[in-house]
Amino acid sequence: MKTGWFGFWIFFLSAATVSAGTQDLEILGWVENTRLPAIDIELKAKLDTGAETSSLDSRIIKKFRKDGKRWVRFAFTDRESGEEFVLVRERVRTIGVVQHDGSRQTRPVVEMQVCIAGRLLDIEVSLIDRSEFIYPLLLGRNALASFALVDPGDTFLSDPECDPPALEAGESP
Repeated sequence: MKTGWFGFWIFFLSAATVSAGTQDLEILGWVENTRLPAIDIELKAKLDTGAETSSLDSRIIKKFRKDGKRWVRFAFTDRESGEEFVLVRERVRTIGVVQHDGSRQTRPVVEMQVCIAGRLLDIEVSLIDRSEFIYPLLLGRNALASFALVDPGDTFLSDPECDPPALEAGESP
């Protein structure tokens, strides 16, 4: 009987998706290709369930106010092409992060669209210089919790392409 249960669990865990209550969770690797639709580039992301908030490699981060709202201007460089993009986003909040060495950082957080595993997500990302890290994008629990399980022993299990969002009535492409 033990062999039967063992076989069942191997089959269950090898499925591409698993059922969790009323939702299906997709199994993703700890590194996946993603796409940033705002600048139409593909980049590798580390999926880190130990991090609550996602983070994006950003430089020249400038906070400013306009019309009573808090904004951030920042530069993102595509590591593959070397092309630099300057983006402006409304600042959602500012977070405090404790580093591995115990030091504290404050980071602005903005909302960005990220495409992963065929899904177009609106997620919060903190802006920080990640040039010392291998992956320019880190996706944390808040971005992944609604649809993904992370397999720490595998990578690149999904496609970063997404269908373009549906246009609202009266919008043009």
